[in-house]
Amino acid sequence: MYIKKSPIKSHTSKLIEVSKSIMAKENVSVEEIRLIDHDVATGVYPDMKEHGWEVDEWPALFESIFAADILIVGTPIWLGEKSSIAQKLIERLYGMSGQTNKKGQYSFYGKVGGCMVTGNEDGIKHCAMGILYSLQHVGYSIPPQADCGWIGTVGPGPSYGDTEWNGEKLKTPVGYDSDFTNRNTTFMTYNLLHLAAMLKKQDGYPSYGNSREEWDDGTRWNFDNPEYR
Repeated sequence: MYIKKSPIKSHTSKLIEVSKSIMAKENVSVEEIRLIDHDVATGVYPDMKEHGWEVDEWPALFESIFAADILIVGTPIWLGEKSSIAQKLIERLYGMSGQTNKKGQYSFYGKVGGCMVTGNEDGIKHCAMGILYSLQHVGYSIPPQADCGWIGTVGPGPSYGDTEWNGEKLKTPVGYDSDFTNRNTTFMTYNLLHLAAMLKKQDGYPSYGNSREEWDDGTRWNFDNPEYR
């Protein structure tokens, strides 16, 4: 999640534009949300207004997030970690993870997740590790190569998409010519699309063996079911 309010330019948003352009070419609709633009309370309950907060825009935002088949979390790297805004998103998603769908499964089953990371120091894989683990833990499915990113040289310097640095114009926008970043962003985007399409086609996951409601009702499954031998 970006840490700059709109309309301030975001380097992470510029990388996200690469993935968005691919999705647009494949006729996939995309909604980009800057969590920091909204008054989202801190906490792990569905509506923090019920827990001491006067304002919490999360319930309305969650409707848009939950309506999507794919969630891509974008974040910069700070001190080697994902941003505090990205962490807040994960905590609020976690607060919704106990809800169940029509099959009795956790509600994020059948949805797909990925992440995009930018920064000026090492940490893309570290950030992705935490984000992708968190998404799968609450029920999102993670395809191969579900992360991508760009980092500059260690220390102060231009960031992804910058066209000038220290008052001087640069020959090309920073990072746009990175074959590694472009390749991984493309692979990530198509793998997210492929997995989302497969899950959508088969109506998510079968409920056999993973229904919270049936487990809570005392139902147990026949683990000798020949379908799974």
